Amino acid sequence: MAQTGGKFIYNFLNLSYSSRLMGLGGNLISVYDDDPTLVFTNPSYISNRHHNQLALNFTDYFTTSNALSAVYSYTFNKAGSFSAGICALTYGSFRGADENGIETGKFTAGDYALFIGWGRELSNHFAVGANLKTIFSHYDAYYSAGLAVDLAGSYFDTASNLSITFLLKNIGTPVKSYAPGNFENLPFDIQFALSQRLKHVPIRYHISLHSLYRWNMNYYGRDNPFISTDAITGELQYPSKVAQFADNFFRHFVVGLEIEPIKYFSIQLAYNHNIHQEMKVVSRKSMAGFSYGIKLNIKGIRVGFSRLHYAVGATPNCFDLALDFEELAKNSKERKAKKLERIIP
Repeated sequence: MAQTGGKFIYNFLNLSYSSRLMGLGGNLISVYDDDPTLVFTNPSYISNRHHNQLALNFTDYFTTSNALSAVYSYTFNKAGSFSAGICALTYGSFRGADENGIETGKFTAGDYALFIGWGRELSNHFAVGANLKTIFSHYDAYYSAGLAVDLAGSYFDTASNLSITFLLKNIGTPVKSYAPGNFENLPFDIQFALSQRLKHVPIRYHISLHSLYRWNMNYYGRDNPFISTDAITGELQYPSKVAQFADNFFRHFVVGLEIEPIKYFSIQLAYNHNIHQEMKVVSRKSMAGFSYGIKLNIKGIRVGFSRLHYAVGATPNCFDLALDFEELAKNSKERKAKKLERIIP
């Protein structure tokens, strides 16, 4: 009961396939702008702002595990705005062995998802969208496949720079299980996020809530190393009810700041209380739950880097590159025009 990792399959769908997302805590963020790296997480904001843009991501997770993604967005005049892509988590190569320790050869493992997204602005303030995901997973000789969908709705106000999103994530089921007749649950989640850029300060704050379908996210038991025991009676000394409520309440929150000192450069900082509580250790202080990143956007080329601290020695590095082909083509034409002006006065 202390862990949630064994309750779901396809947990790779919850990873951050965007340096900006990871730098802001790893959960849903609601930002009404042209960043194509966010459309996999928030399909309601897929629009013509992302037209003809490509985003590539690489994250070196733990040991030999690597996460990769690619997403492309295009807007059709009548059909609307779409995105399509792939995300994957590869675990590398392993040495197999039977119950007697006799090696059976090497095998690989990985999780993959193909997705297509659609978004539409219903008015000057509301937008909706969805992602349809086809999932495939293999671990040695064990295979599984599934289908899932994300549904999102957003409110935005460009005058006040306010953006709010409600997301139903990973609604679906396996269509082929690892073991016959054993259909596991997908990592369903209900999330809410809001962000706002302050009017007179180059800062945007982010507040994200996750796991809204369940309240209890903490664990207090004899196996919890942070719960002390009475030396005389041997009884567990639990925190007060107020302390337990506060801890459980803030486990649902991720808070972040995005600092934009100039138009083309931003810094992300965030704190995820649930990761901190789950991954902290008794023996030493750590930065578990803290994340940070940077993003540079110049003339149609967007580069990002971020880190999220899970535990001591477990800090993935996330890199992404996004290309706006419309902007690049425009810049190319402008350069050619200026070159002609110099040649032909």
